[in-house]
Amino acid sequence: MTRFQRFFDRAALDSRVRSQDTTAKEKWLGYFLGPAGGQLLYALLAVYLNVYYTDVLDLSNTGRGMFLTILPIVTNVLVVVLNVLMGRIIDKTSTRQGKARPWMLISIPILVASALLLFIVPTGNEFLKIVWVSFSYNLYYAVAITMYGMSHNLMVPLSTKQSAQRGQLSVFNQVTTIMMSGIFVALVFPSLILPHLGVSRANWILLMGIVSIIVLPLEMLEYFYTRERVTEATQASPAVAKASFLTEIKGLVKDRYVILAFAYFILYTFGSSVKNLSLVYYSNYVLGTYSDGFTQTILSMIGGIPMGIGVFAVWPIAKRVGKKNLMVAGFVLYGLGSLICWMAPASMPVVLVGQFVKNVGALPASYIFLALFADVLDHIELTRGYRSDGIAMSVYNIITTTMVGICSGVFNLMISAAGYAAPHYAAGKFIAVQTPAVKNVITFSFVGLETVTSVAIIAILLFLTVEKANKRLIGERGMDVNEVEPNREMQQ
Repeated sequence: MTRFQRFFDRAALDSRVRSQDTTAKEKWLGYFLGPAGGQLLYALLAVYLNVYYTDVLDLSNTGRGMFLTILPIVTNVLVVVLNVLMGRIIDKTSTRQGKARPWMLISIPILVASALLLFIVPTGNEFLKIVWVSFSYNLYYAVAITMYGMSHNLMVPLSTKQSAQRGQLSVFNQVTTIMMSGIFVALVFPSLILPHLGVSRANWILLMGIVSIIVLPLEMLEYFYTRERVTEATQASPAVAKASFLTEIKGLVKDRYVILAFAYFILYTFGSSVKNLSLVYYSNYVLGTYSDGFTQTILSMIGGIPMGIGVFAVWPIAKRVGKKNLMVAGFVLYGLGSLICWMAPASMPVVLVGQFVKNVGALPASYIFLALFADVLDHIELTRGYRSDGIAMSVYNIITTTMVGICSGVFNLMISAAGYAAPHYAAGKFIAVQTPAVKNVITFSFVGLETVTSVAIIAILLFLTVEKANKRLIGERGMDVNEVEPNREMQQ
């Protein structure tokens, strides 16, 4: 037994969840309240870190505008390597606490420290500033997010094989994500906090210090109130075989449902990441005025109302019509809402109607995709006899993290090429004005791109019939939902 195993075999680190079935305490503490810390941090940085870089640190023109373009894209190389490595490490981890939860615990202090370093950037020396930003950006997105994001995202697939229970956990997990991004970051932050931050570096650092204090205890709740029942069953059952790394990769590539799920996720994440990056800029320069404390708040409030109400309806409907079918219907509305906004992007009434329609359509994607992705992981086990949770989630996490970097680079390149001018003081006046070309780029990023990606996503989802495939396989073998039969192909 290694020192790592001995450390995590301590009873003091055991999950506080004892039941073989999911419990109310597990849902509320492990999947709702606990993840709120990590999701708050991630959502806050996804929307406002770029604003801090361009408007506070004035990095938009550093290196002739290429620094903020190249940094996130180069970081993605490290992200890909570390995610593949982390996926394999998780699959090889075997402790009393499971295979993913130990890495969640390790990631928590790194997550908090790296987030702080992103903002306490030294000023005065341009070279030192570039080095500091590069180091802290890589520490957060390549190391901390890789470790935490993968272990966090694996909790739903590894929690249980009971579809109904797993679906409920997925909803709870996504509710906290929606609350942090759709309520705090999109509503509370721009109306109550952002106007007081302005371009003050000290105020931004103080804010991140407060956020870090909040994140730490919440993430400990997530660790202690989650449990890997699927991992426990796999460790205890000789029927579930373990495959080599190359075998797992081959299994992923050959499974069409895996390919379709990842293709969907790439498009969805690309569109939503660009939209999130452009939200503040769109509110400041197209729909309203700079940090007016109103435009972004009302935009997010009207658009976000369906996300709160829909949580009570989405899972019952998904059980009746199927997860994939509900997501297809959702993206029809999603694309329609984006198109409405694009038709009159500077009209508040039109944009609010479009945002409302769009967010009604976003409900299935927001709340049930993780449950559908868990079905995809089950399909690998049903057809090949081994689980590929770690490597599959490493690809999922690569998409999540690299898209932030890619989209940041693309967005910064577009606004820089269009002539983006950082807000500044001149002759005692605060100036925040952009050219029509910059406004057009911002408008397409916020409302135009997702009109296009929605059409492609619908086409992909129509072929993602993994729910029917799994039912057929289980029925043919006379299996119970919790049983797995190893595939002869892998054993040979």
